[in-house]
Amino acid sequence: MNFVAMDFETANSKRYSACSLALTVVRNDQIVDEFYSLIKPDTPFFWRNTQIHGIHTADVADAPDFPTLWPHIAPLFQRDRLIVAHNANFDIGVLRSSLEHYQLPTPQYLALDTVRTSRKFYPEFTNHKLDTLCQELNIELNHHHNALDDSRACANILLHEAQQFGPERLKSFVKVIV
Repeated sequence: MNFVAMDFETANSKRYSACSLALTVVRNDQIVDEFYSLIKPDTPFFWRNTQIHGIHTADVADAPDFPTLWPHIAPLFQRDRLIVAHNANFDIGVLRSSLEHYQLPTPQYLALDTVRTSRKFYPEFTNHKLDTLCQELNIELNHHHNALDDSRACANILLHEAQQFGPERLKSFVKVIV
């Protein structure tokens, strides 16, 4: 399988308030590259979000803003490329809102949500949160809500599902994002 797992953390409840992003690149069923960056949002941090992910205003003071970061990662978002996220509605929403907020063109790409696949393949699990799945499937997740650890865990969940159930069974979960 070839895909990119994506995870955002946000500064507050506004979807365009991305404060960190990680991408885990998988080619031929192997993690071959990873990208992580803090992002300086143009909106204040809310204490609750900071409590969840541990990122503070001072941490992003010298970080690039989203429009500076986008040209470096935009090539990964192509109409024939699969982007995977755990609770994809959130991460796709952050990407879409950030692009709209900064008036950047929105790419077309393929997406798959590992929450949806895990509900289908593992209905017996207590819940389908990222940390629960990692524990149940024996996948390493050291720092939950660290975007890089979360994107890597998401990639490993999909690889585990593909190995256990076959890549063909995953195709029905792929959606076109425009």
